[in-house]
Amino acid sequence: MSPAGGWGRWTVATCKPDATRRGLVEPILGWIGAEVRLVERRTVFVTERHIFTHYADMLALNDRFPFDVAAELRRNWVGQTITVALFHGDSEGTPERVRGLLGHYDPARATPDTIRGYYGDDSTERARAEGRFIDNLIHTSDDGAGAEREFNVWFGPAFAHLLTPRTEEFSP
Repeated sequence: MSPAGGWGRWTVATCKPDATRRGLVEPILGWIGAEVRLVERRTVFVTERHIFTHYADMLALNDRFPFDVAAELRRNWVGQTITVALFHGDSEGTPERVRGLLGHYDPARATPDTIRGYYGDDSTERARAEGRFIDNLIHTSDDGAGAEREFNVWFGPAFAHLLTPRTEEFSP
């Protein structure tokens, strides 16, 4: 399943459990929606399959973290209800452009004009000391390949119809 124009015009945003707990889903999606069109949003009950597929790269690097990655993913994600959103931009590079709105992965190092800098309240230092992943509110696709992979994780074939950009109708 490949959308017209390619995956470089699409991105998937995953509002993490800390964003949900803090009531920040709406302002975060609104911030992104000011730059690219929100196509669909879903509330998802996270299963182990979802999160282990989404973070397969981190699971493969388990030995580089000072905690058990699988256990931490289960603790923080499995059984939680989160919001995922599909966005479409007018040009190639949409995932990278949206990713720039997030700011540094460590909210303590993100500038205040970014989502994590404005809303973030955690730090790598604190997370490391507590033996957990950092709470940084949101994940978005790194690039077109990531958008495709994440669409398949959080939306899947049943939502393929969303990948046809809306044609605006103009009145004469």
